Formats: sequence, structure tokens, C-alpha cells
Amino acid sequence: MVYLESPSTDPYFNLALEQYVFDCLPRDREYFMLWQNDNTIVVGKHQNTAEEINADFVRTHGVRVVRRLSGGGAVYHDLGNLNFTFVMDAGADSALDLHLFCQPVARALQKLGVDAQVNGRNDITIDGQKFSGNAQYRKQGRIMHHGTLMFDSDLSVVAQALQVSQDKIESKGIPSVRSRVTTIRPYLRQDVSLEQFKALLLEAMFEGTPMEPYSLTTQDLAAVQALRDSRYATWEWNYGASPKWSVRKRRRVEGVGVIEVFLVVEQGRIAAADFRGDYFSAEDSAPLSARLTGLPLEPSALTDALRDVPVDRYFTGLTAEALVCILTQ
Repeated sequence: MVYLESPSTDPYFNLALEQYVFDCLPRDREYFMLWQNDNTIVVGKHQNTAEEINADFVRTHGVRVVRRLSGGGAVYHDLGNLNFTFVMDAGADSALDLHLFCQPVARALQKLGVDAQVNGRNDITIDGQKFSGNAQYRKQGRIMHHGTLMFDSDLSVVAQALQVSQDKIESKGIPSVRSRVTTIRPYLRQDVSLEQFKALLLEAMFEGTPMEPYSLTTQDLAAVQALRDSRYATWEWNYGASPKWSVRKRRRVEGVGVIEVFLVVEQGRIAAADFRGDYFSAEDSAPLSARLTGLPLEPSALTDALRDVPVDRYFTGLTAEALVCILTQ
């Protein structure tokens, strides 16, 4: 087993590193990685990002959002969370078998005094509370299995970051199933730091199995960085890859009235926008709807596009900044 530990807590780099190991390192070896992301939401490949995140919290707290290659639900990562990844040949069986990879992790934690159990399709739990979610990606006979280990995560932030708005959203994306969650640290036989936990986990998981450390070369790092920049750090991958969806937003603005907007969003861009409400206006909003069509549903792009638009002629008393907030929050 070849062991890699990521040198970065940048989520875009780490997901690029996973793909690089999967696609580019020798296929005749098996790989195990440990890595951490700081202040990040990771959404599943088939999910609608807007459905999964608390956009206002993400914006105000600098949470980074990234889409992974595997399916499954959205998860929050902080530096109290440890991620693990297996990369190896899938063999002849094409069926997803998450338990095959969850069980060694659960057994290792049991050796450390944690009553860890593999439950349901892809969770590892303590007393019925989830601390590890798992997912898999397969391609051309190769498998990548990854999971979270919430060692000492801030659970209040986890709840807030993934608390979506109550706007009515209709989407073909796959929504996350929210579970009761817990952390590992209180259940350990003895209290240890996360760095100590890493060492204990590796020892318990691979006892008797030779581990070959792998150091990323300059060429490796350059290739990972290029993949990071071209895919994982892009709006097109993280938001634009979402399925087609629609949303109805209703906001009451002091001095303006009720504004109700119906949006259709495709590949992360506004495909249609229609406004209703009890507001006053000097002009019909059709030209504004036309101006919005084709724009990314993203604050900075909308702000730039509306910079010279007389928004208050369509909604008396409303600023462009307030309209952007209505559209994106």
C-alpha cells in the first residue's frame, strides 16, 4: 500500500490531487491518502449546489465550495475533520460496495476504543450518530473510495453551512439526506490530538501491511496545480455543472414592497427570470429579465451586469445591490 499525505488544506488542490492519483499514478499499485480541507463544503457530483448550501453563510464566512467526482451528499469540512481516500483496481465486480472500505476504518477505530459501526449504505456511526460519510467513483476498472472522519469538527458550523434556504426549489439534482452527527474525539480510549490520531489510525488500519510513503515530486505538484486551476477552482465546475433547476424567491423589502422572482437556472446560468409582487415601477421588468438571461447566478457577475441598469425604474426604491441579494440569497 502506497501512502500519501496532502501538503495542503486547499479543497481545490486536494480534489485535484485525488484525481491525479486516480488517473496518473501507476495502476499496479494501491494507494491510501489522508488529507484535510479548511472551511469547505464538498457537494456530490450529481447535486445542485444551490440546494445544498447556505449561500448567505458561505459568503459571509468565506466557505469554499467544491464539487467532487463521486456521487452522494454534501458535507462540510474543517480542520477538525480528517479525510481518507483509497485508490485501487476495482476488479471484475462493477457494483458499488462501500462497506468493503468502511469496515477496515470501523475496525481500526474499535481498536482505539470507539464503538464504530457501519450503518446504512455509506455511513460509519457511533450510537446511531454519523461521523463518517463515504462515496465512490469508478472509471475504466479503477475505484476511488473516500470518506470523512469528523474527529473534532465544529458541529454548529456544520449545521449552519448546510442549512439551505426555505425558497421553493425544484431540481433534478440529488438532495442530501441530513443525519444526526457526532465527532470521534470524545469516544476515544485516551484523548489525543488530530496528528496523534492520524498515526494511531494508520497503525490500526494497516497493522502487518507494509506502507510505502510517497513524496509528491515537483512534476506531480505542477500537474495537480494545473488540474486545480482548470477544473476544481472554477465556477463552471462547482456551480455550472449543477442540473437544471428552478426556484421561487419571495422577499419583502422595506419601502419597496413584496418582490417575487421565478428563476430557471441551467448549467449555473439564468435561463429565465420573471418578476411579480406588489411593488411600484416606472417600467415593465421585461428588459431587466432579458438582461439577466444568460448570466451566471453569482453575485459578482450580476453586480457587474447591473452596474448601469436603472433598477429603481423597475422596482421603485430598490437598489441594484438589493436586487442581487434577492436573486442570490
